[in-house]
Formats: sequence, C-alpha cells, structure tokens
Amino acid sequence: MSFVLGKVLGMVAVVGAILNNGTSHALAASLDEIKTKGTLIVATEDSYKPFEFVENGKPMGLDHELLALLRKEAPFKIVQQIIPWTGLLAGVATGKYDVALTAAVITPERVQSLAFTMPIADATQYYAVRADETRIKGVADLAGKTVGVQSGGASYAALADLEPTLAKAGGKLGKVVQYTSLPEAYQDLANGRLDYVINGVVNLVSLTKDQPKRFKMGEAVGAPTYAAWAVAKGNDSLLAYLDAFMAKVRASGELYALQEKWLGRAFKDMPATPTK
Repeated sequence: MSFVLGKVLGMVAVVGAILNNGTSHALAASLDEIKTKGTLIVATEDSYKPFEFVENGKPMGLDHELLALLRKEAPFKIVQQIIPWTGLLAGVATGKYDVALTAAVITPERVQSLAFTMPIADATQYYAVRADETRIKGVADLAGKTVGVQSGGASYAALADLEPTLAKAGGKLGKVVQYTSLPEAYQDLANGRLDYVINGVVNLVSLTKDQPKRFKMGEAVGAPTYAAWAVAKGNDSLLAYLDAFMAKVRASGELYALQEKWLGRAFKDMPATPTK
C-alpha cells in the first residue's frame, strides 16, 4: 500500500466512524429546525486567501461577500465562526456548525461525510516553486523532492493523483510535510525547507501574482476539481436551500462578478452539481 493511499484510507476510516455512530445525522440541524431556532451557524477559515482571510481585523474574500448576499435574503440570523482550517469540516460533519462556508475542494473522501453545494470556483491542484528554482521544470521533476501540503486538505488528497503519475515516469513521491495552514508552507518554501507546495489554482495564482519575486506557478498535479460549500451528508433541505441561493447568484451574474474581483477570472463553465 502506498504512503498516500494508506493515509487517505485512515482519514476515511475516521470519518466513517463519525458517521457510523450516527453523530452527524443526530446533530446536523435541518432547514426547518434552523428556521425554528432562528439561527444558522456557518464556519469560515481564517487564512485562505483569496476566498477567506482577515486583513486589519476585517474578514475579506469571495466567501465573505457571498455570505453578505446570503444574509440579505435569509429568513434567519446567520452566526459566523472564523476558525483555523483544522477541524472545520469535521465540525460540520458532527453538527457543530451547520455549513462550511468555505471553498472546500470536493474530493471522493469528503463526499463520504459531507454534501456539497453547486461549485463556487475551479480548484484543480497545481504546484508552486521558488522564483529562482531551476531544477523543476515540469511534473516529472517533482520526483524525490520535498513537498508541503495542508493536513487533511485537497492539496494532500492530490498526492494520490501525483504519486502514480510520478511512478509512470519511474519516479517516486519525496518527503511529504503537512501543515495546518498553507502560509506556513509558503514560508518554508521561501526558506528552502521545501522544494514545492501544492494548492488550488486560484490560491497559487493569487500567491504568485502578489509575490512574483518569491514564487512562480507550476503545472497541474491532479484531475480537474471544484470548490464548494458543504453541509453534513443527508442534510438535504439545507443543501437545497443553499443550492437555490447559488443558482440565483449565478443567474444574476453576481457570483461571476465576485469571482472576477477576488479570483481574477470568472468560471462560467462550472458544473451545476458537485463534481471532482
């Protein structure tokens, strides 16, 4: 069993344990229950630029502006919890939060415990290297190199695609270093502790645009993927409510305008259903 496959199966087992004891279904509030209590609790990440981040004490990014639109029409109060990535999705799966209002990448492992809305952005995983890197010119050159990924994140899951790709060329995955926050990985990349970092295309375009003298963009390392909000698996009424909101902001063009503002481009060809 490969390193990545073993780790992924371990994660699935943990999620499965949560589901098997019925916790997520027991605690996840349905839309009717949310309307009755008058409060929807959403969780957003504290450092996931350009989707969600805090600057000078103010929450900013694509998801925060979508949240503002949702608040205008929601028939209940929306309470926002801004937290680190670690534990965010598990908090939704166990009913601590009603919605992961974050750009969570849809993966086969995550759909075991979560249900995803219509995608809000492309999230295909790419790699980035230091701006002065000369050894890595393509995916095949990543063999044996040290990589930084987010623990439990889509960048980690993308290793399951990268590992067989390297194997076809006779290479192997190098040392994998996991971080709770990718800005820490970027810092270690800049300092030479890592050879490359994996993250979504939007995040790396933003990174390399903001810091062109420190980092440069590489190629895709995984299959096309998308990012979306998530609720506990089986919470169909809340999912339908959020999908109706997504369909509305797509039809009005508000989503695409916000994508242009925060992501640098509009993704008008996104699928209407969660698709990896």
